[in-house]
Amino acid sequence: MVNNGKSFEQPPTPDGSLVRRTSRDERRAQPASHDHLTGLPNRASFMNNLWRALACANSERRMIAVLFMDLDDFKVINDTFGHARGDALLAQIGQRLAAAARTDDTVARFGGDEFVALAGEAAEVSEVMCLAERFLDRLRQPFVLNGHAVSLTASIGVSLSTPGHSWPNELLREADVALYQAKAAGKARVALYEPAMADHASQGAEWGSDLGRAVERNELQLFYQPEVDLRTGAIHGMEALIRWRHPHHGIISPTEFISLAEHTGLVVPISRWVIDTACHQAARWQALRPDGPPPVMGVNLSARQFQHPDVVEQIARVLHLTGLAPSALRLEITESVLMKQGDVDIRTLQQLRDLGVRLAIDDFGTGYSSLTYLQHFTVDTIKIDQSFVRELVSSDKTVIIVRAIIMLAHDLGMDVVAEGIETAAQLERLRDLGCDRGQGYYFWKPLGEDELGEILSARAPDAALSVRD
Repeated sequence: MVNNGKSFEQPPTPDGSLVRRTSRDERRAQPASHDHLTGLPNRASFMNNLWRALACANSERRMIAVLFMDLDDFKVINDTFGHARGDALLAQIGQRLAAAARTDDTVARFGGDEFVALAGEAAEVSEVMCLAERFLDRLRQPFVLNGHAVSLTASIGVSLSTPGHSWPNELLREADVALYQAKAAGKARVALYEPAMADHASQGAEWGSDLGRAVERNELQLFYQPEVDLRTGAIHGMEALIRWRHPHHGIISPTEFISLAEHTGLVVPISRWVIDTACHQAARWQALRPDGPPPVMGVNLSARQFQHPDVVEQIARVLHLTGLAPSALRLEITESVLMKQGDVDIRTLQQLRDLGVRLAIDDFGTGYSSLTYLQHFTVDTIKIDQSFVRELVSSDKTVIIVRAIIMLAHDLGMDVVAEGIETAAQLERLRDLGCDRGQGYYFWKPLGEDELGEILSARAPDAALSVRD
């Protein structure tokens, strides 16, 4: 079996002839069995190994495992740095995966940004899952590309053989189905195949067809979650949140279909629809406050939308058409997307700033980045991820981290919003730490446009609001 894609020379004879003959043979065999970019076994070589390993495992009544790996949002890397540097990064990734594998494991590149591993010693499920987590941990460590520290994540689907009842193509298909579930659950994680996943995969194929027609059929809808001043309770703005009203399955949350939209490329037209709809609604609410500052509308930009060449033009166009004050629009970009920044991204951020819109780093603290990265981005707001907010009352270490984030943000002239506030204790702790604003079910769930419009119409901009009012 190939060991992590590495070849080993045989000892030379005294005249060295064996070394020369073996080297020529290896050079002739290399293109047929190995990937030219990473040096790992290619698809054909891996399948041969899988057939042999499975036959041996079946005869010995033991289990093997297949791990199907796909890099998350790797298109962003190619779009930012170019395909040549993207290929260089793939070569580094191959080296890390090979180094993380065990002696009896095989790591191969299937093509594009897909890698696959064969766990030759898979006596326990826990051992396989530990191997998968080790792969993820190695990939989370920053890579150096074109002088930039680049962070990325991967998703992994795992399938296990059943002695006497598994075939190579079946194992790969099951690992691929599990990979789809890992992506759908939010990426950067491992999913172990279960038979019920096959039904979800079939549903995903059905939804993919339906999602392509959702915009033209007016099945998408925006809800708006208010963002409040933590000192006064006054509404400062709101975040636009998308829902899909499926004709047969009812309301579907974005966690269930956004990853599908990203995978199919539909996320770009959907993002355009979200921006247009949110800005038109914000302009109507802006008219409710003619003598005060308009509520700020927060809109999430997907990785693909942020990288799209006409994103600045689109934002400028919708601001012109709606008459919305640029300062009333806040574009929210996740930290993991910004950590993959290149020159193109920096220019895009500056061009958006030149329009006068606000910029926020969303889900801050989840991208394995250093706080020092904040100095590279000219943004207005940091949104602390709800995973930190949940731990505020129970973890002293989390309090220290959140305090550091808030202090650094303020020193850099940024304000701070906490996401997912659900209890009075969390609110009080955030107030004590100096957090500026927050959102969450403690205040309001996401509201329809009419429901939130009534609230905005009934109160002055600076009116203090009780929770769940």
